[in-house]
Amino acid sequence: MDFPQFSSVRAKLGVAFGALALLVLVAAAVSVKGLSDANQRFERFTQSINARAMLAMRIRQAVDDRALAARNLVLARKGADREEELRRVERAHAVVGERVARLRQMASAPDVPDEARRLVADIDRVEQRYGPVAQAIVDLAVKGQTEAAIAKINDECRPLLDQLVGAALAYQQLADRREEELIQQSHDEYARQRLWLLLACAVALGAAILAGWQIACSLMRALGAEPAQLGAAAEQVARGDLRPVRGVEGAHGGSVLASLAEMQGNLASIVQQVREASDSIATGSAEIASGNADLSQRTEEQASALQQTAATMDELASTVRSNADNAQQANQLAREASRVAAEGGAEVGAVVATMKAIETSSRRIEDIIGVIDGIAFQTNILALNAAVEAARAGELGRGFAVVAGEVRTLAQRSAGAAHEIKALIHSSVAQVAQGSELADRAGQTMGEVVAAIQRVSDIVAEISVASAEQSEGVGQVGQAVAQMDQVTQQNAALVEQSASAAESLKAQAGQLVQTVAAFSLR
Repeated sequence: MDFPQFSSVRAKLGVAFGALALLVLVAAAVSVKGLSDANQRFERFTQSINARAMLAMRIRQAVDDRALAARNLVLARKGADREEELRRVERAHAVVGERVARLRQMASAPDVPDEARRLVADIDRVEQRYGPVAQAIVDLAVKGQTEAAIAKINDECRPLLDQLVGAALAYQQLADRREEELIQQSHDEYARQRLWLLLACAVALGAAILAGWQIACSLMRALGAEPAQLGAAAEQVARGDLRPVRGVEGAHGGSVLASLAEMQGNLASIVQQVREASDSIATGSAEIASGNADLSQRTEEQASALQQTAATMDELASTVRSNADNAQQANQLAREASRVAAEGGAEVGAVVATMKAIETSSRRIEDIIGVIDGIAFQTNILALNAAVEAARAGELGRGFAVVAGEVRTLAQRSAGAAHEIKALIHSSVAQVAQGSELADRAGQTMGEVVAAIQRVSDIVAEISVASAEQSEGVGQVGQAVAQMDQVTQQNAALVEQSASAAESLKAQAGQLVQTVAAFSLR
């Protein structure tokens, strides 16, 4: 696995691990497919083959019960015993017919093999012949013709019974063979899926080893050396040691180590040039600083005459600034208070609207509770009528009477709950009305707050006018001081600019010398 078309490590790693992930997904998909097939086979067995086999076994049991009940009916002497055995025969006969019909319906599914359908048809055919014979035996036993009934059992019933039991047993044996076939298929499928998984794991392992080896070789070509060696070289340059990097001779062209060595050489050349230039700058800045010292002495004499006037101006300017700041702060506070009051008024309005909506919803809920109360009342009446009808039905309606009683109890509980909810809704409506009234009062209060804030704004405006007048007076005095200080400021500006430039140049030259001194060139 080679990566000539990818230049970044991220792309190479992404392709390698993406391929591995794809192999894992393929293996997982094969496993999931095998599990799904096995699950479908198991569901088909439990829902079709096993279900039909269990139904055939239950048919055998019902047939045995019917035969046993018919025999007991023939042998019974007491009338009560005859009636009990007759009921057992009738129940067993109905069960056999119902189960045979269910088996016939299940055998009509498209996935049922022909042999299974044939055996089900045999069971159905024998039952169609056995049923009338069994009914005839019952009729003879009921009429008291015991000998005739016993003869019919021996001559006709027992052979048909053996055939019916044999047909059911044959179907069970077919189901057992089919179960063994499915088990063998599951074993074969398991072996096949296991082989596929082992092959997929082997391919994934080989791909992982090959991808790791290729990525390692590609990284070594790109880096040019081990990461520890690259870190040591970078740390050497970071310390200011610009001597040649060791081990660069065997590095691949364009690698990180080769680029690092080239960077080291360029930095060494630049540092050498900066050293020479910084020495020249330091000499020139010292000469400029000496000339600025003479000029600064002359400007100090002129500046002393303006110190007293400047002090007075500072005090007056401080007072004016303080008044202006106070006025500005008060104005900001007034605007903020006005904004907050307006927002409060809007929120109070929203609260009033919400209260009215809640009141409307509460009245709607009250109407719905009334409907529920009416439904509960009607349900109670219906349950009472059902209980009366159940009482008229006697023993057969006892269960329905119990259900009707439960429904009536539930209806009464629903009605009680509806009354309680209705009372709560009435209380909520009253509280909502009280809340609306309080919200209206709050809106009036907010209006008064807005009016008070407007009065504060007027006072702040008066303070601003006074501050403007004071500022005008300060401006007039400042003009006079400016005329006196014009010549001095021109000289001072020149001195400050020259001194600042000289000091800055001197400081930068010294800093530059110290900076480049940290590098080792040899």
